[in-house]
Amino acid sequence: MIKGLFETHLNVKNLERSIDFYTNTLELQQCHYEAARSVAFFWIGPPKQYMLGIWEKPKEEIDIRHFAFRCKPDWILNESVQYLKDRNLKCRNFLKDGTERPMVFTWMPAISIYFDDPDGHSLEFIGLLDGKSRPDGGVIAYEDWLELERE
Repeated sequence: MIKGLFETHLNVKNLERSIDFYTNTLELQQCHYEAARSVAFFWIGPPKQYMLGIWEKPKEEIDIRHFAFRCKPDWILNESVQYLKDRNLKCRNFLKDGTERPMVFTWMPAISIYFDDPDGHSLEFIGLLDGKSRPDGGVIAYEDWLELERE
């Protein structure tokens, strides 16, 4: 019955600032805007597949949320950090090694890097990796993932 997630919504403090972020920084295609309702919608990927809605709300109505953008694993590994830095966005991982490099969630497996939007919503680029799921492997560096895959 359920075939996927079509849309998600975020509340933001400043709609115009967030429109600029999602359009110009993350390069999403804005597909609809309603000034009277203080809302804008964006296609994520090809039109009519996945959608993000952002709603301007008072600060007290903004709960920090998280969602992930599906990306190609090679792009995450080789380009995502520079992409974020070029847009003055600080990226993070869960490796606790002081680096900004992507990490691997072994239970999926998937490669990932995190960053925030202007309101502090936690965003992620994630790409599913080929290979065996390793539920007990934790969060590791990509190089360590490659070593596991060789075993």
